[in-house]
Amino acid sequence: MPETLEAEASTTADPAFRADVARGLAQAQPAIPARWLYDTRGSELFDDITRLEEYYPTRTETAIMRDNAHAIAAAAGKGGALIEFGAGSATKTPLMIDALEPDHYVPIDISGDYLRASAADLQKDHPHLAIDPVEADFTKPFDLPDEIAGLTRVGFFPGSTIGNFVPRSATDLLRTFRDILRDGSKLLIGMDRIKDLDRLRAAYDDREGVTAAFNKNLLTRMRRELGAGLDEDAFVHEARWNEMLGRIEMHLVAIRDTEMHLDGQRFAFAKGETIHTENSHKYGPRGARCLLLAGGWTPTHEWTDPARDFAFILAEAQPNRFAP
Repeated sequence: MPETLEAEASTTADPAFRADVARGLAQAQPAIPARWLYDTRGSELFDDITRLEEYYPTRTETAIMRDNAHAIAAAAGKGGALIEFGAGSATKTPLMIDALEPDHYVPIDISGDYLRASAADLQKDHPHLAIDPVEADFTKPFDLPDEIAGLTRVGFFPGSTIGNFVPRSATDLLRTFRDILRDGSKLLIGMDRIKDLDRLRAAYDDREGVTAAFNKNLLTRMRRELGAGLDEDAFVHEARWNEMLGRIEMHLVAIRDTEMHLDGQRFAFAKGETIHTENSHKYGPRGARCLLLAGGWTPTHEWTDPARDFAFILAEAQPNRFAP
């Protein structure tokens, strides 16, 4: 790629994106944090993924929410502030808003353009709801709007996004959520469960190639925003099941010897070597509850579908106990 592209991009790129890519490519197993998959185009592609026949999590979770809306509202409580970690889904967010009837809705996302567009679309359908979008990386501490001070708080983290984090990071994330939401708050979270491996693989490698486009969009973004010198056609998408770690992994696999250049550094890839871009951990019922407990959340209610493919769990940030 032309060196001038690197010089141009360096003045506009997110420095955290640049740092994560440079550090990730230098690892023995090259890996880039999954959050960088979600620029505006990546977010649009993920929305397309959620509507695919093979991608069961979204429709299953949506059905659980729709079938149990009254019970969820009774357990979580109505009013107050609904705080969603991630820009709102066009389907699931309205369901929760209609069920919980919050006074304020606060969506949080790292992709500012997508966040604001999503909030604007939601505002059209809920003109009387106060919506306060916050552009932030929700894996790190940030401040909530002053407008929700004094309101009860319900965190909303659907879509099995927690599965994108390795258990240690997932625990840290849940603790961050607790610190942000504070004692007495509640958290509604979606978690995918282990199931037939053919179904799992198909959900992350669809026939239409939408998931492949979503994964490869990371390379496009690296080239466009960072000025990275790379051959996008030298990589293909691959979804792998890791039995030992209980997760689907997404990789960009080199189909021939190739290399990347970024800020004067050279990264060589032999045929078959990969860039690890995303995990999707799957949890059994006990594992899901243990993860929440480790993160400072006490599970209180759980809803699932008839096939037990997916779980929607309500947990509470109870005060720390002095003793058992």
